[in-house]
Amino acid sequence: QAHLVESGGGLVQPGGSLTLSCTASGFTFENYNMYWYRQAPGKERELVATITRYGGNTVYADSVKGRFTISRDNAKNTVYLQISSLKPEDAAVFSCQARRVVGQEANTYWGQGTQVTVSS
Repeated sequence: QAHLVESGGGLVQPGGSLTLSCTASGFTFENYNMYWYRQAPGKERELVATITRYGGNTVYADSVKGRFTISRDNAKNTVYLQISSLKPEDAAVFSCQARRVVGQEANTYWGQGTQVTVSS
């Protein structure tokens, strides 16, 4: 059974940094593009970062460019999201997603999310 488990969230002061991790099990991690989403209270879920299977390509939402860095270690079945210069508006539940599309079949897995709180 596929699982994604996020970790690394917590309370951070504005301007601070943290690194989120998402560790996969139960499926062939390197076959999947990975995504980080966030959802703040009362707001729609937002895709903030994407990384392709071997890390060759990354894409970021305009709102996080220059502050967020997505990376992956396929040997550890883990994708990371480094967040710097945190702003109060970055506070959200961050979730990772694994997605693979082969022909007309798509496999998608989600983690349970990790809370990031930004406050002084």
